[in-house]
Amino acid sequence: MADLYDSDEEELTIENDAVLTKYKTAGEISNLVMKAVINEVIPGASVIDICSFGDKMILDETAKHYKKDKQLKKGIAFPTCICVNEIVCHFSPLRSDPIVTIKEGDLVKIELGVHIDGYAGVVAHSLVVGASAENPATGGLADAVLAAYHCSEAALRLIKAGNTNKQITETIQKITEAYNSSPLEGMLSYEIKRYQTEGATDKQIVLNPNEAQKKEIKDMEFAVHEVYAMDVFVTTGGGKMKESNVSTTVHKRSDETYSLKMKASRAFFSDVCNRFTMMPFTLRAFEDEKKAKMGLKECVTHELLHPYPVQQDSDGKAVAQFKYTVLVVPNGNIRINGGLFDTSLFKSEHKIEDKEVLALLAQSANRKAGGKKKKKKAKSAAEEAKSEAAAEN
Repeated sequence: MADLYDSDEEELTIENDAVLTKYKTAGEISNLVMKAVINEVIPGASVIDICSFGDKMILDETAKHYKKDKQLKKGIAFPTCICVNEIVCHFSPLRSDPIVTIKEGDLVKIELGVHIDGYAGVVAHSLVVGASAENPATGGLADAVLAAYHCSEAALRLIKAGNTNKQITETIQKITEAYNSSPLEGMLSYEIKRYQTEGATDKQIVLNPNEAQKKEIKDMEFAVHEVYAMDVFVTTGGGKMKESNVSTTVHKRSDETYSLKMKASRAFFSDVCNRFTMMPFTLRAFEDEKKAKMGLKECVTHELLHPYPVQQDSDGKAVAQFKYTVLVVPNGNIRINGGLFDTSLFKSEHKIEDKEVLALLAQSANRKAGGKKKKKKAKSAAEEAKSEAAAEN
């Protein structure tokens, strides 16, 4: 099966106005959806309803753009995942899974992604349910969230042409130590390209390198017209994680080839290729869950699909996450999403005292995309997605 993105031509970068516009559009939509999903994270809400709501809204919003180009692919670049407390990433349950509900005081991580023609805006946000300026989150939850936030902001100021990945790793270590916390070992951030949201590049940023990564990860400089998905995870535990016993529901197509034997597998894989191209997807997106699972098994066995196992903190400590997509331009960078955090909702006994880090954080950064005109639109789109997602479940 030929892919729409296969080409012998040199790949276009953000130097091209059309590509830049697609990235920015994906970023704006991802923030629009993120704001709406944040409002859904309330005590008593079920995780599957929130995930379904987020995915439905992504599809609704991307459908409003590039309507005339019928061949242009757009939609979900990463399915909505809601990870609570010690769960690190990739939790996006199915309708048949046990119901998980949100509780007051939970540390909740929201992750999602949007793409336009393969150009993706991926984003993640952390919040503590019920925290307010009058009653801020404190203790270890505040330490982890504030450390992760400041790490992400410091990285934003360092992702500029001529700077290095090593600078970010060293700065993240300083910030997490100040908050008596640790970045999760081995977690990576990547340069991303069209239909490639991770992995297919030597340009990587490691938060807390394990022994293998200390030998394998190359020192590198950021360059103009590159795009990065900066992803930060922080815990007040020892910085280790392990695979959870929760079922894996998120997968992504690989570059492997294999002639599938089962008719159900062939039909399932064809559907994956047509609907999701090379982007991660959730089994929840298939109407017949049982049939999808049948087709999935052979695809995973022969490595046509790459699983995203649910991970959790090894010490059972809550984990905070912030993620955004940033474009490197000649005069600095452009963050196309994220930037939604309110520091007044958290209060820590710790603070950053390193003068170099404080000076870095004092530097100006690009303001988040979007503005007042988006608020009304977000509300109506959110209400529509909520009612339809509820009907489906």
